[in-house]
Amino acid sequence: MAAAHRSLLKARKTWLGAGAVLVLAGLNAPAVLGVAREKYHDWEINQPSYKAERGHWALADLPGGHQLNSIHAVLLRTGKVLLIAGSGNDVKQFNGGAFKSTLWDPRTDTFKKIDTPKDLFCAGHAQLPDGKVLIAGGTARYEVLKGDVMRAGGAMLVKNEDPDQARSLPKGTVFRAANGTEYRSQFPVHVPAAKKTIVGPGGAAKVTASQARVYVESALDGPKGITNTTKQYEIEGLRGDDADNFYGIANKLGLDKKDFQGIKDAYEFDPVTEKYTKVGSMSEARWYPTLTTLSDGRVLAVSGLDDVGQVVPGKNESYDPATKRWSKAPTRYFPTYPSFFVTGKEKIFYSGSNAGYGPADKGRSPGLWNLADNTFTTVGGLKDPDILETSSSMLLPPAQDHKVMVLGGGGVGESTKATARTAIVDLDGARPIFKAGPELPEKTRYLNSVLMPDDTVFTTGGSRGYRGRGASDILRSQIYDPKKNTFTPAAAPTVGRNYHTEALLLPDGRIAVFGSDPLFSDKANSRAGHFEQRVEVFEPPYLHHGDRPRLTAAATDVQRGVRLALRTPDAGRIQHVRLMRPGSATHVTDFDQRSIALDVIRRDKDGLTVSVPGDNSLIPSGWYMVFATDRDGIPSQAAWVHVR
Repeated sequence: MAAAHRSLLKARKTWLGAGAVLVLAGLNAPAVLGVAREKYHDWEINQPSYKAERGHWALADLPGGHQLNSIHAVLLRTGKVLLIAGSGNDVKQFNGGAFKSTLWDPRTDTFKKIDTPKDLFCAGHAQLPDGKVLIAGGTARYEVLKGDVMRAGGAMLVKNEDPDQARSLPKGTVFRAANGTEYRSQFPVHVPAAKKTIVGPGGAAKVTASQARVYVESALDGPKGITNTTKQYEIEGLRGDDADNFYGIANKLGLDKKDFQGIKDAYEFDPVTEKYTKVGSMSEARWYPTLTTLSDGRVLAVSGLDDVGQVVPGKNESYDPATKRWSKAPTRYFPTYPSFFVTGKEKIFYSGSNAGYGPADKGRSPGLWNLADNTFTTVGGLKDPDILETSSSMLLPPAQDHKVMVLGGGGVGESTKATARTAIVDLDGARPIFKAGPELPEKTRYLNSVLMPDDTVFTTGGSRGYRGRGASDILRSQIYDPKKNTFTPAAAPTVGRNYHTEALLLPDGRIAVFGSDPLFSDKANSRAGHFEQRVEVFEPPYLHHGDRPRLTAAATDVQRGVRLALRTPDAGRIQHVRLMRPGSATHVTDFDQRSIALDVIRRDKDGLTVSVPGDNSLIPSGWYMVFATDRDGIPSQAAWVHVR
């Protein structure tokens, strides 16, 4: 390495000398030196010694016809990556019903279009025990800013006092007030039957009206459609008892800003058939929800914006992959896209990281949530607790240590606040509390953080400002070492990444980074930004340190609590083995990534035998990558196993 360093110094002197000669020749000195520095930089970052120290980036353009605004990225058990755009934060695509997904195979660098049945833009997703991916929620309606709202609208509660019948009302149903003011439903709505109970010694019947909610808009443009008082509305087309039993009630219906609205739909994506399949719908519409796979294989869905654009008020639900149906879960409020980590049976740690939406003083504090009794224990000690929005969080490797790290973040909404703070909490402590970690090189929002097979964490990108305002994208990467509690600089990316970005560990040990959705393209914030469709792939330094260990799994199916045989001719050089859950990322939140240590209990000339922990909260059922890393920190390519 010392010889290589001397070579770099010698080359630097050569380049500067050439620049000086050109200056003496009478050419423009700043321009020449600028070109010289750029050429030297291009040469330097491609030298083997540089790659071995800091890694290397390579750009991959999606071919024409497969380009999309990548909002979600999920690594499948086939090694392919599912990129989901839906409408891709493009209202024209939404209005035209153009919803996109693309399948990328990193091994062959090939792409395939996937038919996308609904607008899955800003849905939630999670890996299922059988290797399929659950995607729930998405977009029913785009936001409209105040001043651009043409028709007054809001939530209409549709009441039903008839215990003997339910009723489905189509999109466009007219609700009419006594003064003749009319509103039309923007979506279909199903109103269940009222509830009838027998009370008292005489057996009298008590009827409790049921209700459902639907978003409505005025039939008139402008302020004539505004209603500021609570009113009851008849439903056009109903007669007799039906007209008495079914009616609407609404409070304020105005021209204020209309937020994004979610959908109730849910789908499973099958990596083998490479198709979406509709499953049971959620009870609540959700846009920006978090999905978390629990220890028993069910998936918890929390938060999101509902069907009228309000944060779901703590109405959580869980999905059973066996029945493909949803059921009620413990009630608790969180802001949208909260970062969750399963820490035990029916136990979840909320790091405080989130993607916004919701008041600044509600649901923002980190803590441990016990689903069994629905208690929440706040975890303190975090510096800048009001700057957690758009922060990054991960369960540090190995997962058995139960340590969670929070990195960077911004203030609520479009705040100009940002922080370089990192903090770590040890959840095994009697009273867990955050402790300060090393600061990031600069204040950073939207930082991508990816676990690597050598027990380090790769972090990259982000911006200082909200959605990259002021040309504030950060062209930096660094590698965090949990053992040393330090950051080491890595090669700088060439593409800025802020809002709507995601990153994944690939089975070959590289890291792919997708997306970015800046508001503006210039420092003066005068020109509209454009969605970043290029993919940039990082080769960590360990891929430039020599030959990699070879590894295959003796069996694909693995039981928790038993031994796993791994075939390798390099058993003697293996330092550790890790079981890594494939990631599913959106909005710098990865719902699935975790790395579990597998103890080596036997070595021989044919391979290794490792023990698989038996705790299903540590290793939820599903497909995993097995990596073996040698004494020099060089990992094998992944072998896939199915843990049950």
